[in-house]
Amino acid sequence: MNIIKRMKSPTPKFFRKLRNFGLIVTAAGGALLAAPVAIPATLVTVGGYLVVAGSVATAVAQAVVADRQ
Repeated sequence: MNIIKRMKSPTPKFFRKLRNFGLIVTAAGGALLAAPVAIPATLVTVGGYLVVAGSVATAVAQAVVADRQ
């Protein structure tokens, strides 16, 4: 199965929830990074980690396909 076909295949329910959670985490991290006010460096670092973790979780969850039995 090639990558295009895998990404278009149906995703199991648990991994759809995990994908959505990853998107929320990524958005929260992006909001911290793009905050127009001065925030402590620790929060900026946490925002970067949230963006990376959310992106990885979303990509992995999207790549899982339902077993056709």
